[in-house]
Amino acid sequence: MRSAPTPAQAPAATVPLAHGSIDLWMTVGVGLRETWAHKFRSLLTMLGIILGVSSLVAMSALVKGMEVGAKEALIAVGGLQKVRVEPQELPVEQRHLQEQAVGITINDVYALQASAPLVKRISPEIRIPATASANGKNFRTFMCLGVWPVALELTEHVIAHGRMFNELDDEMARSVCVIGTGTRNELWGSPEEVGREIVPLGETLYVNGLPFTIVGMFPHYESEQERKARELARQQAALQSTNAPAATGPARDRGRGRRGSNFAFWIKNATIYMPLNTAYMKFRSGITYSGFRGSSSGEGNIGDPRLSSLELKIHSVDRLAESLQQIRNVLMTTHRGIEDFSFRTQEEWAENINAFIRNARRSGGLIAGISLLVGGIGIMNIMLASISERVREIGIRKSVGAATADIFIQILVESVFIAMLGGLAGLLTSVALVRLISSFSPTENAPIITVLALSVAFGFSVLVGVLAGLFPAVKAARLNPIQALRYE
Repeated sequence: MRSAPTPAQAPAATVPLAHGSIDLWMTVGVGLRETWAHKFRSLLTMLGIILGVSSLVAMSALVKGMEVGAKEALIAVGGLQKVRVEPQELPVEQRHLQEQAVGITINDVYALQASAPLVKRISPEIRIPATASANGKNFRTFMCLGVWPVALELTEHVIAHGRMFNELDDEMARSVCVIGTGTRNELWGSPEEVGREIVPLGETLYVNGLPFTIVGMFPHYESEQERKARELARQQAALQSTNAPAATGPARDRGRGRRGSNFAFWIKNATIYMPLNTAYMKFRSGITYSGFRGSSSGEGNIGDPRLSSLELKIHSVDRLAESLQQIRNVLMTTHRGIEDFSFRTQEEWAENINAFIRNARRSGGLIAGISLLVGGIGIMNIMLASISERVREIGIRKSVGAATADIFIQILVESVFIAMLGGLAGLLTSVALVRLISSFSPTENAPIITVLALSVAFGFSVLVGVLAGLFPAVKAARLNPIQALRYE
């Protein structure tokens, strides 16, 4: 019969586990003390990691700022849901049908509304080459359009002052218009020039010599980069007026002009919108795209007017290809199989932005990776030197019972600890570096530090510490205790 275990024998199985835990923490403590004992040498070793981490975070912040600025402009012109239908030259195989080409007409709009459920909004456009005149000044506007009121939604416009013309204005072809701040600035002066905000509601604006009453005005659209440039110019003007009271006239804000950093916002500001029917009735002889086709059904019938383009907004970007195919099917029916139109989407612009961002991130990651590699080589070098100085110590520890794993963990802990400290210092340095870059270029898109960039940078620093410490740790762990004790 087997005897029951005595109370002294019962907990014996837990002793090795507890002993191992104690050895592990003791080994970690020894590694940390050894690192702290050589503070200056450890600091110099960390420099490579600090530079690598800070450059990785700073480059990521700069690229993120540029990405936000580019996507801001993309949203300003309608986003990815916007599709533009424009006239195009006939394909070679259809050139003989040139006389039968009807162009883009209002019939296309009604057909798409009836037969293209994937299209959410449609706005026909008539573009007018126009010179605007008012207040004794002339301005060659970039975009003078006859549109439906729904164009407000498609072009991401809002009304800051007054109102948008409505369906009744369009039906009665009233001589009303809505202008952008760029048009206002050229004809009445910008707030920076005159010292106050001018809202010319009710004023008469002449478009190619024909009078229009201004009923609304859009807000001033600008990118974050342009806003910073404007604020900086205002601060500099205030400083100059304080230091030199005799100076006269405020400085002109170049951020609101044509040479602004973002052309998309300048286009939105330099606009004149009028009702579509008004544009047709008043400027039918001045429309540049092929004029209007008269109908042969009767004298005096003006027929179906050709449009400059169509602006469409689809329901979902995920169904872009399907939406384009649906639009094409409808237009091929209304155009009797003649493909005299083309599509322009914002997808290509978005792809160019993404390609630029990817290339910038790869370049920045390569630079940061080289810095981290240099830092890792520095850690490996200092750990190998440290092992050479402590050969006898390692031999003594092994001779009194230290396991190979204890030596391995101690060296690895020292390497990782140096890398972690370097990574944390690099994160702090990166914040200071980003602020320094922002102070050098206050008008550029603000760098944006993300949690992901901080996490990735710190994670890479720890990984570099592990990889750099493996070889020295294995070399130290494999030392023969007898040979180590004889080492001089």
